Amino acid sequence: MAELAIEARSVERMFDETAGVRGVDIDVEQGEVHALVGLNGAGKSTLMRLLLGMLRPRSGSVRILGRSIAETDWGSVGHLVEYPLAYGELTVRRNLELGARLHRIPARRIPAVVENIVRDFALEPSVNRPSRKLSLGNRQRLGLASALQHDPRVIVLDEPTNALDPNGVILLRERLLASVARGAGVLVSSHHLDEVARIANRISVLNHGRIIGSLDPKGIDIERSFFELVHDDDGARVSAPGSGECAA
Repeated sequence: MAELAIEARSVERMFDETAGVRGVDIDVEQGEVHALVGLNGAGKSTLMRLLLGMLRPRSGSVRILGRSIAETDWGSVGHLVEYPLAYGELTVRRNLELGARLHRIPARRIPAVVENIVRDFALEPSVNRPSRKLSLGNRQRLGLASALQHDPRVIVLDEPTNALDPNGVILLRERLLASVARGAGVLVSSHHLDEVARIANRISVLNHGRIIGSLDPKGIDIERSFFELVHDDDGARVSAPGSGECAA
């Protein structure tokens, strides 16, 4: 059996009584898109930071491609969590070249790799512009391009369609599906249920820092199913003795 792209067990990190992630189990198989959905404040970004080693869990474990966080080959991982990072004074091309070097792409391959990802995200008109002069949508495209250009085996994207126009959403969708076809495991968070349903093999629902259930990507009324899950969980949590709020 192939090792999991991501395997997290009983991951917990609380910031106070109401904010954080509580005892989450989640995994991502190679060659699949696993979507993580939840309301604002559900804990999606916190969980992704824990999975990527940006935060340390107070308890539980995370493994990426069979390795602990301390032993992970980060050249096999591509991620974009919350905000795209780029050097504002450098051009799109130069930012991508530096990203390629950081991901250990051989120098002789970098020009072709950069050209390919610029084409995939339709960044040609902006390739020689400083990133600080980009629109929000093109800045997001640059962040995604940098995260994906080295063909990572594990991809973690937090709300990747933020600021993207419809064409940008389609370009991202095509790139992710191509990555999955090559065997990558993808974890993507979103509040756009219709969009994740187009590409997801599985959808997990996070609420108040806990996984509370799953949705069928091929379901007829996925939005209604989502809100029913959240409503029922909120009701059960409020009525439980000693219950507390949890959001991050």
